[in-house]
Amino acid sequence: MTSSPSLLPPLETRATLWERLSAAATADAARARMLAWLAPTLITLLAAALRLVNLSHPHEIMFDETYYVKDAWSLWNLGYEGQWGDDANTQLPGGDDSGLQTEGSYVVHPPLGKWIIGLGMVLMGPGSSFGWRVTTALLGALTVLLVYLIALRLTRSHAVATIAGGLLAIDGVGIVMSRLALLDGILTFFITLGFLFVLLDRDRTLPRVEGVEATEAGPRMMGPVIWARPWLIAAGIALGAASAVKWSGLYALAVLGLYVVITDALARRRAGIALWPTDAVFRQGLVSFALLVGPALLTYLASWTGWLVTAGGYDRGAHANPLIALWNYHASMLGFHVGLASPHPYASPAWQWPLLMRPTAIWVADDPAPCGTDHCIAVISSVPNPLIWYGAVAASVYLFYRFIRGLIERSPVGPLLTYPLIGLLATYVPWLLVPNRTIFQFYTVVMMPFLVIALAIALRELAGRADDPLHRRQAGQRTVAVFLVVTVLVSAFYYPVWTGMSVPYDFWLIHNWLPGWI
Repeated sequence: MTSSPSLLPPLETRATLWERLSAAATADAARARMLAWLAPTLITLLAAALRLVNLSHPHEIMFDETYYVKDAWSLWNLGYEGQWGDDANTQLPGGDDSGLQTEGSYVVHPPLGKWIIGLGMVLMGPGSSFGWRVTTALLGALTVLLVYLIALRLTRSHAVATIAGGLLAIDGVGIVMSRLALLDGILTFFITLGFLFVLLDRDRTLPRVEGVEATEAGPRMMGPVIWARPWLIAAGIALGAASAVKWSGLYALAVLGLYVVITDALARRRAGIALWPTDAVFRQGLVSFALLVGPALLTYLASWTGWLVTAGGYDRGAHANPLIALWNYHASMLGFHVGLASPHPYASPAWQWPLLMRPTAIWVADDPAPCGTDHCIAVISSVPNPLIWYGAVAASVYLFYRFIRGLIERSPVGPLLTYPLIGLLATYVPWLLVPNRTIFQFYTVVMMPFLVIALAIALRELAGRADDPLHRRQAGQRTVAVFLVVTVLVSAFYYPVWTGMSVPYDFWLIHNWLPGWI
């Protein structure tokens, strides 16, 4: 008796449940377009909700808000940062700004981030803690959208982009630094925006270079010089804005500038241009420098307009030429940053950051609200979701290994591997060069967009490729699903200590997985 032929496809070609659902979702063009917009909209709204709910708590100036809230209100009233009376921290939350003085105050960060913080105060009043934090929260939510767009551009996968954006939406350091009137969340937004623009410029410009054809006499000696690069100009504006928030934005500007030149040089080599190194550096490189650095410089100078057009800013009258006075002021600021080595109980050198040894305690309530037990505590800690953090660090090491292996084997290494690493080069490596400076773990908020993108790419590798056997894809996708579910639960577990909820003391203790987390 002969057996009837199987109605099922061969085992190796069968689809997993996730693959069948994805195919069904994208089978109809209108449905696919709707889902393409739905995912980024939902994760951005989720990020906004986690950052905006109860944002006014605590209604007091906490941690380094003492610098930026007062400076922000001063900028919108005087055009420069003025000095404040000793009781300003207690008066301002009540709406009393009488402590503001007209004498200029010495500040060590550019003004753009404080202008942005002050916008909410102008709209809602100086006594609104929601007002002085809302712009940072909104930019934090928009950073999630930028991460989605970068990941989508790199992977061409809405699923991977949704995972990357979703991880940032629910991560602790991203949430905490979006709920504070500090500069680091604003800096993160502009750096991430600059990286998106450079990626868009890459995708637009390199095909034009690689499409160069050889002449009848042989390969072309030099390639085209391309001036029409609007995305590169936009990147310069974004990175100039980042530098106008904190000077560490200059690292991103420098790294991306080198990236633009190197990728252009490699594109010219692929196009067969004979003098591709010098062509990329001395011809197109000079043009790219002007298109990137020129707008960045103008944006940075524009952020100092208030100081330049008024007379009361610190050291404003040091020279008759305001630009020379500004230059001298910057020399003083640079001296401050280079020599900053004062001890702090929550200081954490950069080599500790991957190990997550010393997160920053932002706020601890002296008299928390009742929590159902006799011993309650309310804290705000910048500890990230441990699964996201350690998983992302491991994923970055994996991408670096793949990058090095590609170089050794001389196989193509595309932006899928290199771009997250370029981001970490710009946002992490410079801090390793200043081991004696007083820095903090929460500075890693600027690294988080690139860490979650690296993690999402690694999770896609773990989920399996289309040509992998069915059992391999099933096991990989189940593992990824379990990891994501547990990660969401861990974020829910940590959310009270990211937002200052009053909780039992023992409940808070079990959040401190390492001794340095207390």
